Amino acid sequence: MFRSPGRLFRVLAIAEAITWTILIAAIIARAVGAPGVVVTVGGGIHGFVFLAYGATAILVALNQRWHVGVAIVAIVSAVVPYATIPAEIWLHRTGRLTGEWRLAQTDDPRDARWYDRLMRWFLQRPWVLAILLVVAIVALYVILLLAGPPGGK
Repeated sequence: MFRSPGRLFRVLAIAEAITWTILIAAIIARAVGAPGVVVTVGGGIHGFVFLAYGATAILVALNQRWHVGVAIVAIVSAVVPYATIPAEIWLHRTGRLTGEWRLAQTDDPRDARWYDRLMRWFLQRPWVLAILLVVAIVALYVILLLAGPPGGK
């Protein structure tokens, strides 16, 4: 399913947009009388997928060797509701999502950089990478939950 960076990015971009819908629907439901827990659940789902999208955007940006500005646009698109979809379309149309995972070192001198070597090591061990990403996302999620909701309530 995720044999290419573009495919993984697309799935997470769509998932992030779907969770915006869940969160917005929960906020509307609370406004018309549903219990506040609906926002807690919707916000929790959205928050987790938001963090997963951000981690995916960073991984794909490194693999595809995007310029920092392109990576920032991809990551920040998650902050605006539904903006991950047009961001993904733009990245796809401009060829920034084309290609495979860079699993092997080439003659390109950039492949000798420490972070490229580390990324290749993890990409060659996808289960280790998946576990690391899940642990990091869950840890950040828990830290953010402990810090409290936006707005200080």
